[in-house]
Amino acid sequence: MRVKICGLTGEDGLAAAITAGAAYVGFVFFPPSPRNIAPDRAAALAVTVPPGIAKVGLFVDPDDATLAAVLARVPLDMIQLHGAEAPDRVGEIRRMTGLPVMKAVGIAEPGDLARLSEHEAVADQILVDARPPRGATRPGGNAVAFDWRLIAGRRWARPWMLAGGLTPDNVAEAVRLTGARQVDVSSGVESAPGIKDKERIRAFVAAARSVGEGNGIRQEDRDGS
Repeated sequence: MRVKICGLTGEDGLAAAITAGAAYVGFVFFPPSPRNIAPDRAAALAVTVPPGIAKVGLFVDPDDATLAAVLARVPLDMIQLHGAEAPDRVGEIRRMTGLPVMKAVGIAEPGDLARLSEHEAVADQILVDARPPRGATRPGGNAVAFDWRLIAGRRWARPWMLAGGLTPDNVAEAVRLTGARQVDVSSGVESAPGIKDKERIRAFVAAARSVGEGNGIRQEDRDGS
């Protein structure tokens, strides 16, 4: 089981994610978010991440200049697109940056599932998130879950990650229902918006991993293959 801790903004949260065994650490480059981080600050944190842990930059409908400005400062390993980027734009960003791209797709009802296949054709990974509630100012990090049964038993063309309203209390059930081998959390391990909680991070990773071990998931499956 691979866990991504997203929306990191400080040394304490990053250290907690690393100690807990996170496979991915995420930095948000989207000013409306309470987890937004300046490129120079993200760069200072990123250089402390040990090898083997993927550093992911989250962007929302970024233009080329924004991507270039961040990548000139921050040594990212992966781009996460969390906006309304069309498949063509996903492919363009992948070619332009030379980095693998994870595309977030918001799910709320069966009609949303077609977008998963569209983006599987161009992205390296898919992040399955809850579609933002009406009136939300952010495409993610809203502490909202979707009906996990919508993707139960689905056959995937790409590695994928489950997100949306996950917490230490519900991640085990989410993994059981969906068969997820990767999970992403941000607000679910916070004591306040943008403030990561060490104990919640530890509990989340432990809960996610306990289900994978209990279900006999193979080592290669834990690596997202």
